[in-house]
Amino acid sequence: MTLSRIEAFNLRKEFGSIVAVENISFTVETGEVLGFLGPNGAGKTTTMRMLTGYLRPTRGDVSICGINMLANPVKAKACIGYLPEGAPLYPEMTPATLLRFTGQARGLGGKELENRMDETADLVNLREVWNQSIETLSKGYKRRLGLAQAILHNPEVLILDEPTDGLDPNQKQEVRLLVRQMAQSKAIIISTHILEEVHAVCTRAVILASGRIVADGTPVELESMASDHNAVTILLPTTGASQFAEKLEKIPTVSAVKITPEGEDRCIVQAFPSRGSLILTQVTDLIREQNLNVLELRQEPGRLDEVFRNLTIPTTDPAYGGQA
Repeated sequence: MTLSRIEAFNLRKEFGSIVAVENISFTVETGEVLGFLGPNGAGKTTTMRMLTGYLRPTRGDVSICGINMLANPVKAKACIGYLPEGAPLYPEMTPATLLRFTGQARGLGGKELENRMDETADLVNLREVWNQSIETLSKGYKRRLGLAQAILHNPEVLILDEPTDGLDPNQKQEVRLLVRQMAQSKAIIISTHILEEVHAVCTRAVILASGRIVADGTPVELESMASDHNAVTILLPTTGASQFAEKLEKIPTVSAVKITPEGEDRCIVQAFPSRGSLILTQVTDLIREQNLNVLELRQEPGRLDEVFRNLTIPTTDPAYGGQA
């Protein structure tokens, strides 16, 4: 039986009359990277702060590596590496002195500390600014330094709030690769606003809205909730497209067909399946039967951004026609 490294039980957090988090429960096992998605104010950071012991839940419980956070916070926190939003760094220090200070606070010393500092500096590419004052570092280097202090003691659990914020595309790719490598031996939670990061890094994701979990699944499972999941998109010359669309509509498992102009002499025909149906084979058979000059054909996986909007926009929002 796989041990859940992170366990959240019915978490609720109130700030006066405001309920920031309500009845959140989930587990994360070693080898999993759980993405935390949600609009601003959804409760992502508040939940992460409760998981790390930074905030005490109004109700509910947290267990880290089998240790109850409320009953034994020091022992539980020793298992965690935490990169908070806007990680505070001492501006007068250098990356080297900050990591030495952090390591000593974590109980590391001697050769073990020196080895961990060297390994961490190489992992997050800090050598170039190793002895430079932190206040002179770019936002990207500061973010990398924040990540370095989180992984310095090689914790079993990593909780990272926007780890790629402020990084350029190359740096983001480096951090994503590092997270995937570390996930082999750790349980990791990542909060992000970048939906492409879910596919790049996460094995699973939860979507939060108004302090509640509204979806929990793998990236593929979440995409399957989109309206265009398994739809077939065909780019072809405009001539004959209408007749082709009419024939598509007669396929029993096709629920709708849409034609969109694409330039002067081309158009996109999109066939939408009935719920749970796969229509690619029927569509390609019809294309061969009609001997059409198809320029492009693809089956849509579903758009995560659409699923995100549908689950997080209030149903009363008039800008979206009252639809969630």
